[in-house]
Amino acid sequence: MSLTTPPPKGPSSAMDASERATAGRPTGDAGRAYAGAAAPGGDAGPGGAATSPADIEILLMRRSPGRILPGLWQCVSGSLEEGESVTDGALRELLEETGFGAEQIQGFYDLDQVNQFHEPSYRAIVTSAIFAVRLGAGVDPVLSLEHDAMRWVTPAEALELAIWPAYRESIRRIAENLVDPTRAIWFELTLAGERARR
Repeated sequence: MSLTTPPPKGPSSAMDASERATAGRPTGDAGRAYAGAAAPGGDAGPGGAATSPADIEILLMRRSPGRILPGLWQCVSGSLEEGESVTDGALRELLEETGFGAEQIQGFYDLDQVNQFHEPSYRAIVTSAIFAVRLGAGVDPVLSLEHDAMRWVTPAEALELAIWPAYRESIRRIAENLVDPTRAIWFELTLAGERARR
């Protein structure tokens, strides 16, 4: 999910916190999925992780008319609220844009990815930290008014639909790091935003 904090007023560029993730669900009848830019699902291995990148499904949502960049397929995005931590903001935006809350989240991951990009509407440089979420089986999003359509797609399809290079990188990181439970544990966070592995 992508969360941005509006930059401070003034003539200079500002660096703002942001997060990106989307939501995913399993393919078939297996029990778990990841959400992020991509979502492993399908046959779950040890710890509920998908066993290969082929098991990944990705939820992309299309931005509604009347918003900036209407028609763009993206993951969850939004702004951090004053005093909000980046992880709290990511989980809040996920809930607001998809309806996925703590009861559906079975794993929360820091993808060790921080991006910076120029956002003309802010007239500033925005910083984005990327996260992913593993979900239970059979969960589907309830889209907010911010998006008018959604698609569950394969990683290859997501790479074709994703316009921003950072989204494509997020898809690759999830497929490379979260499918293998022995790697995924190093990226896992608690819902309070702390490292799960100490």
